[in-house]
Amino acid sequence: MAAVQEDGSSVTSSSHESSPWMRRSPGLGSPSPWIRELGSEERGLCLIRLLQECAVHVGTGSMENANLGLEHISHLASPDGDTMQRIAAYFTQALADRMLKGWPGLHKALNSTKLSSVSEEVLVQKLFFEFCPFLKVAYLITNQAIIEAMEGEKVVHIIDLYSIEPAQWINLLQMISARPEGPPHLKITGIHEQKGVLEQMALQLVEEADRLDIPFQFNPIVCKLENLDLESLGVKTGEALAVSSILKLHSLLATDDDMLRRDSPVALKNLQKVFHNRQRPLREFLDKDLINLYLASLDSTSTSSPLSLCASPKMESFLSSLWSLSPKLMVITEQEADHNGFTLMERVKKALNFYAALFDCLDSAVSRAPIERHKIEKMLFGEEIKNIIACEGAERKERHEKLEKWISRLELAGFGRVPFSYYSRLQAGRLLQISNYGGYNFKEENGCFVICWKSIPLFSVSAWRRWSN
Repeated sequence: MAAVQEDGSSVTSSSHESSPWMRRSPGLGSPSPWIRELGSEERGLCLIRLLQECAVHVGTGSMENANLGLEHISHLASPDGDTMQRIAAYFTQALADRMLKGWPGLHKALNSTKLSSVSEEVLVQKLFFEFCPFLKVAYLITNQAIIEAMEGEKVVHIIDLYSIEPAQWINLLQMISARPEGPPHLKITGIHEQKGVLEQMALQLVEEADRLDIPFQFNPIVCKLENLDLESLGVKTGEALAVSSILKLHSLLATDDDMLRRDSPVALKNLQKVFHNRQRPLREFLDKDLINLYLASLDSTSTSSPLSLCASPKMESFLSSLWSLSPKLMVITEQEADHNGFTLMERVKKALNFYAALFDCLDSAVSRAPIERHKIEKMLFGEEIKNIIACEGAERKERHEKLEKWISRLELAGFGRVPFSYYSRLQAGRLLQISNYGGYNFKEENGCFVICWKSIPLFSVSAWRRWSN
């Protein structure tokens, strides 16, 4: 079996053969001694090759070869080593976790005590916010877009689909207080599954609003996004509505994977709903060339077709409900990555590239020793990698997709893009410049922002409004 790499070359393996360094030394449970003497670059290439070969074995059910591969990788990988060693350590754990799921009792027993507290999860998010500028830039762009869209509005209601970082809304309160016409009455509805997170959010925002003398209300909703009842949002007539989603909307793509098959009744039903649920003029459908898109959906390998874009009933229903609320603005930040592929090998290859860039930029900001860095890599990056690699079906929540797919999905749901202003671009550039974030930059793509590390796209920010008939 051959697995194609990004450069077009292939990694060949079968149940009968593997790379020379995956063979045991006679009588030893470790690879040949020379492999430990490799330089950093050679070791990194070796680890990539070993991980890809191991993924092939895991994907084809060759557990003996997969086990041998993991054993050899463990002699080279380390959560305290260089960038590639650290990445390999977490990918190894993810592949091992996937293998263990073949023995549900064993898997459950080994994972029964691996529960991180809510406070630790919040802490690691704050550490990522502090050490890397991605969320800072996303918050800044989102807030500026909201300020511009809400100019002159008397009552503003913001729905925060993942309410975890008060810094974003503290900054918005400060921006609103400087409005020439005075601040509006501001209501923020925060959604999080942990009550304590929302209580801390409310405490800080109410304190800041009082200090700035801004009429303010915080509406906490304790639930998972997938279980959100939009009736509970309390959207009232006369409110100018904005929606903010930071790295959360992709979780609604989690569904049973057989729904993506072209003969799936559920997927076809959702496709019909997308085409008939919106009362948009015929010329708009023709302008979007949806006929060709529909024909493309008949190819089950097309992951950007209307069929695959609307195959998640949760996503289709959620976007339809948001559309019915007539938001004046919706700003979405997502990972600029393609980790929602059908095959394990596809996800491993693309996740390796994406997380290598994330580990690299973190390496440039924090030395190797601090425990804070270890927490980010283990509790944030490591858990995302495990979900991408080890999980399938509804359990796989980290279904990151690229901007082009979000554009197609949101347009099919009845939303139109809102271009970001020159001032937003200027502010984002200044933030990266004055904060000495070397290696970071951003580019415009289809009227949206893409935040990069050394030209590698990592996160996208896009703004939307309900399409006017």
